[in-house]
Amino acid sequence: MYPGWEKPITPPNNQPKVIHGTTTVGIIAGDSVILAADKRATAGTLIASRRVKKIIKITDRAAMTVSGLVADAQALADILREEARLYYLTHGIKLSIKGLATLLSNILFSSKWFPYLVQLIVGGYDVKPRLYTLDPYGSITEDKFTATGSGSPVAYGVLEDYYRDDITVEEAIEVARKALWSAIRRDSATGDGIDVVIINSKGYEERFIPFTR
Repeated sequence: MYPGWEKPITPPNNQPKVIHGTTTVGIIAGDSVILAADKRATAGTLIASRRVKKIIKITDRAAMTVSGLVADAQALADILREEARLYYLTHGIKLSIKGLATLLSNILFSSKWFPYLVQLIVGGYDVKPRLYTLDPYGSITEDKFTATGSGSPVAYGVLEDYYRDDITVEEAIEVARKALWSAIRRDSATGDGIDVVIINSKGYEERFIPFTR
């Protein structure tokens, strides 16, 4: 037996904490999924960018929001995009939203000793709208509304107050705007406008809500 094999494997103590310097929101409204995110990127106390896109398109019916390290999230999005394309070429059908979320969960779980520093929302439409939240270790939760990032505690308060099972798409967009705007007012890592994506059986639509005081 090689020296050290008798010792249990433990993750390093110097792993950086997951940084959720942003706010992203997901809402199911009727037959649609609404994803929304602010545009500010921070590096410590520095505002590194005011034009970051934190909603990444995976397929024409699926997208992923980004909270945490952008490079990690972009790498995961590239993997998901290519795996979805390969699945379609191999099987002739599109990978379901649950399939995308499960694949992402497996990737995150397999890297838990040296995790991707991200917290993600995966949303889209296959036979119906679906919304999943994933943490850095692969835990996956399906819900009707969700939020991630440093401003999520504030955003959740708005979502809890305004969400209804019969909410319309335009109402959901307004609720997402209110949730993000509340986070912008209280969280220094959130700001500079709101990107919105609407996904349903008709397609993939992007909107932008400018930052106003």
